[in-house]
Amino acid sequence: MSKCIKLLKYMLFVFNLLFWATGCAIIAIGIYFVVHNVYGTLFPHSPSMTVGNVLILFGCVIMVFGFLGCMGAIKENKCLLLTFFILLLLILLIEVVLAIVLFVYEKEIDPYVTKQLAISFEEHKQNKHNSTLWDDLQRSFKCCGINGSSDWKDDIPKSCCDEDVCSKANAFKEGCSAFFRSWFEKNFLYVGIATICISIIEVLGMSFALTLYCHISRSSGSFTK
Repeated sequence: MSKCIKLLKYMLFVFNLLFWATGCAIIAIGIYFVVHNVYGTLFPHSPSMTVGNVLILFGCVIMVFGFLGCMGAIKENKCLLLTFFILLLLILLIEVVLAIVLFVYEKEIDPYVTKQLAISFEEHKQNKHNSTLWDDLQRSFKCCGINGSSDWKDDIPKSCCDEDVCSKANAFKEGCSAFFRSWFEKNFLYVGIATICISIIEVLGMSFALTLYCHISRSSGSFTK
């Protein structure tokens, strides 16, 4: 095996080992969120769509990718490398499709999210559900209600203020819907750059895996498994 292929093999192994460790860390954070009910159910019609559950699912996917890449590289296993390549390709295609959908339905996304937040907010006011979620959101992002403190009428929670006694006079002026919209608009460039960087990493991972796969296929004896 040439030095370049060996370097490629161990680079792929180390990269995916870090990937696997990142997946473990994300799962741990997700479990903590679930156990302590941090940011509970955001959308009432999708009770399983909690931040914790999403993090656990995302972490599991990353762990699987990291495992396939690590074992495929260090064991020089064609099957694992090919599976790793195909899964990365599928993820990349899904990202492209999502980007197209977001671009086409850009105008419909904001009203939909605002509507779901409003439903969650009203259910919280009526049934005292999602109290942890809304208190955490308002306290963390310095926002109050959907469109402002007026959404709470005369029953403004402490999480809408920096002070112990909360009223319309000292409550946060910005609504949470406006805050999220403003945050996304301000950070749109960074979100785009991060997405491009992730896509580049995925393409590099696919290239490394395919190169190693082709080398193993051309090799004889111990390299064919």
